[in-house]
Amino acid sequence: MYMGYNVGYYPFDWTYVLVLIGAVLSIAASSMVNSTFNKYVRVHSLCGFTAAQIARKILDKNGLSDIPVERISGNLSDHYDPRSRVLRLSDSTYSSASVAAIGVAAHECGHALQHKEGYKPLVFRNAIVPAANIGSRMGIPLILLGLFFGAGGNFLIQLGIWVFSLAVLFQLVTLPVEFNASGRALAMLEDYGVLNQQENRQAKKVLSAAAMTYVAAAASSILTLLRLVLLFGRRSRD
Repeated sequence: MYMGYNVGYYPFDWTYVLVLIGAVLSIAASSMVNSTFNKYVRVHSLCGFTAAQIARKILDKNGLSDIPVERISGNLSDHYDPRSRVLRLSDSTYSSASVAAIGVAAHECGHALQHKEGYKPLVFRNAIVPAANIGSRMGIPLILLGLFFGAGGNFLIQLGIWVFSLAVLFQLVTLPVEFNASGRALAMLEDYGVLNQQENRQAKKVLSAAAMTYVAAAASSILTLLRLVLLFGRRSRD
C-alpha cells in the first residue's frame, strides 16, 4: 500500500517527514555536544590533572587498577571496551586538563564501574549487540527484498521490520546506561574533590549535551521504525 498522494505529477510520501524530524534531531544534538565540549574544553580545572590522570585515579580508587587507560586518535571517540577491559580516551581528551575532558573521562570510568558491578541494563545491552548489529544491517535490505518478490515477499517484509526493531531496542537500552554513567561520573568527581561545585556544573553541561546525542539517536530509530510500520505493516498483514 502506498502511503502518499499526488502533488501535480509527483507522489508525496508524508512519512518522509518522520525521517526529516529524525535527521534534524540528530544534527541538533551533534551540534550541541560539539559546541558545549568546545566551550568547556577551554576551561582548565583547578586540580591541574589531565583527563587520563583523573581516569587512572578513579579506576584505582574503585579496584580497577588492572584496566589500562589508552590514547586513541579522533575527537570525542572516547569509550570503554568491556570485551578487552580497556578505557580509551581520544586525542582531544587524553592530555587535556579541561573541565570538559575530565567529565568525559569520568563518564567512561562510569561504564567501567557498571561492567564491574554487573549493572543490568549494561549487561542486557551487551547481550543484544549481535542481534542489534544484524538488525541495523539487515532490516532494510530484507524489506527491499520482500518488495522485490511482490505479494510473495510479505514474510520478508515483516521479518525485516522485526529485525530492525532489535536495533531500536538497543538504542533504547543505551539511554539508562549512558545516563547512569554520567551520574556516577559527576558524583565521583565531587566526592573525590577533583572538581569544585562550579566546575562540576560545567562538566554536567558537557555530559548532558553528550547524552542528548543518544536521545536523538533513539528518537530517530523509533521514527524510522514507525515509518516502516506505516509503509509496510498493512501490506505484510494482507
